Amino acid sequence: MWSAAVVRFIRRRLVLGIIFASSLTYCIVSFWREGSSRKSYQDIPIERKPFVWRTLQETNDTADRILCRNSRQGKEYIVDDRGYICERPDMVKYGCCDTESEHTKRYQCNTCNQHNCCVIYEYCVSCCLDPRRRDMLELVLSKLSAEENVLFRTLTDDYELCLAKCRTSSHSVLHENAYRDPDHKHCFGEEPPGTKKPD
Repeated sequence: MWSAAVVRFIRRRLVLGIIFASSLTYCIVSFWREGSSRKSYQDIPIERKPFVWRTLQETNDTADRILCRNSRQGKEYIVDDRGYICERPDMVKYGCCDTESEHTKRYQCNTCNQHNCCVIYEYCVSCCLDPRRRDMLELVLSKLSAEENVLFRTLTDDYELCLAKCRTSSHSVLHENAYRDPDHKHCFGEEPPGTKKPD
């Protein structure tokens, strides 16, 4: 009886050992195959969409159109694709800011600092859309890392670029739980928030 218990114990351990060894071998082989076939971001062929830089004249010419894209998420403000920022009640039927309202402003940088970082997201987008900032934005686009390039290749114009650049991202946070600059966390310049020393 005692010897039967020992044999059962050994069989159990032997079966568990074989199962464990098989599983470990399968995992190692799977990771090895996946690692050898995995491509880096540079290897992924992504066709870049044609990028359109709208000039000040073009944004003025489209002022009479029916439909505007806008930032939508703001509780108090929205910014449309012409660079106008307005309070939510000043948005007209088709998504544009009412240019006749005294509160509607264009290319506003009121909450932004000299490093192109802003307190309010909509002001960041409006400031970024100013045609005078095109050279800086072209420089930003030319210096994208491979990972960022995957995201920014899908953008088609300066409005989409400004919407994406002004969003907070992993570059905006420190230690994954606090903003680098809790006040000016929406940036569209070359540097992420809080990396430049104040003057």
